[in-house]
Amino acid sequence: MTYLYAAARTPFGRFNGALAGVRPDDLAAHAIAAVLDKAPELDRARIDEVVWGNANGAGEENRNVGRMAGLLAGLPVSVPGTTVNRLCGSGLDAAMVASRQIETGDAEIVLAGGVESMTRAPWVLPKSDRPYPAGDVTAVSTTLGWRLVNDRMPAEWTVSLGEANEQLGEKLGISRARQDEFASRSHELAHQAWESGFYDDLVSPVPGTGLTRDENIRSTTTAEVLGGLRPVFRTDGTITAGNASPLNDGASALLLGSDRAALAIGLDPVARIAGRGTSALEPQMFGYAPVEAANRALARAGISWEQVGAIELNEAFAVQSLACIDAWRVDPSIVNVHGGAIAIGHPLGASGGRILGTLAKALRERGERYGVAALCIGVGQGLAVVLENTETVATPAPHADY
Repeated sequence: MTYLYAAARTPFGRFNGALAGVRPDDLAAHAIAAVLDKAPELDRARIDEVVWGNANGAGEENRNVGRMAGLLAGLPVSVPGTTVNRLCGSGLDAAMVASRQIETGDAEIVLAGGVESMTRAPWVLPKSDRPYPAGDVTAVSTTLGWRLVNDRMPAEWTVSLGEANEQLGEKLGISRARQDEFASRSHELAHQAWESGFYDDLVSPVPGTGLTRDENIRSTTTAEVLGGLRPVFRTDGTITAGNASPLNDGASALLLGSDRAALAIGLDPVARIAGRGTSALEPQMFGYAPVEAANRALARAGISWEQVGAIELNEAFAVQSLACIDAWRVDPSIVNVHGGAIAIGHPLGASGGRILGTLAKALRERGERYGVAALCIGVGQGLAVVLENTETVATPAPHADY
C-alpha cells in the first residue's frame, strides 16, 4: 500500500506575475524543501526516488527537472530523480508512478510532484531540413497547447483547447450562465479557504517574491461580472477568460511511502492511495476524459460514488468540469470546496500535486473517508486517484526494522 505523509506547494503565480523571475527548477526545489521540512526526522538519504511531473519541458526545466530539483533542494547525490510528462496530468501521474514503485517493493519512500513556469516557457525554432534556409523561420510558443503539429494528425484532433471545449459544451448543452456561476463559486470558495487558514500549512511562499497567496484569486468577482466578458474562441461562444483556468507558475510536492516507512519518515500517514484510473478518448474531447478515469479508479478501490465525500477536479474549463460533475451525478457541493483552478490557477505540471494534497486535507477537515482527485489532459486523456482518509480506518503499525 502507498500512503501520503505530507504535501506542500508554492503559491500559484499569475502569468508574468510574482513568480515570473523564478526558474522552474528552483520552484520545484523549493516545493521539495517545503514538504521535507514537515518531516525533520527523515534521513534524506533514505529517499529512494524523486518522480516529478512537467508538461512543457522546453526551457530551463528541460534536462530532467526531477533530478535537477532534487540536487538543488540539497538531497544527497545518491537520490535519483526522473521526470514524467502527461501534460496537465503530469503531477498526478508522478504520484501514480511513485505509488506503483512503492507497491511493487521497488521503493519505500518517494518524493513526487510537479512544476511549471508558463511565464518562462520559451519560444522554439524548429531545425531546418537543410542548412541556411533562404526564407523566414517562425518561433513557436511552448506556453500552452499544440505546437509543431504533425501533418498526419486529423485536423479535428488538433483544434485549440478552447475550441475543443466549445464543442464539448455545445454537444452537452452546457450554458454560459452555468459556466460563469461555476467560475464565480471557484473564486468565492478559494478566497474563503485562504481567509479561514485552510491553505496556510499547505502553501510555502517562495523567498524574495513577496507572494504569500495564490495570485489569481479575485475575491469580489460575481457571475454577473463574468457574464460581461467576451468569448475568446468563438464570437458566439461561451468560454471566456473568466470561466477558464489562467496561465500560471508554481510547484507542488508530495511525500509518499509504504506503511513500514512511517518510523523513518517520523510522521503518521494522512491518506492512502486506494485506487488509480486512466482513460482516453478522441483528443478534442479531452475535457470529458476524467469521467471514465474516475470510474475506473473507484472500481479499483472497490467503492462507489455514493461513498465519496470530497472531489478535487482540476478546473481546466468550467464547461468540462460541469460535464464531468453531470456525468458522475454527484452533489456539486462536495466538488472543490476550497476553490479550484479557475481561481487558484493551473500551472500544468504542478496541478496534480495540488489537488491531491488539498483532497487529503479536505477529507480530514470534513471527516470523510473517501475522495477523488481527477484531471483532464490535452490530447484526449484523463487521470484519477482515490484517496482514503487514514483517520477513518485503522492503519498498520509501522515496522521498527525500517
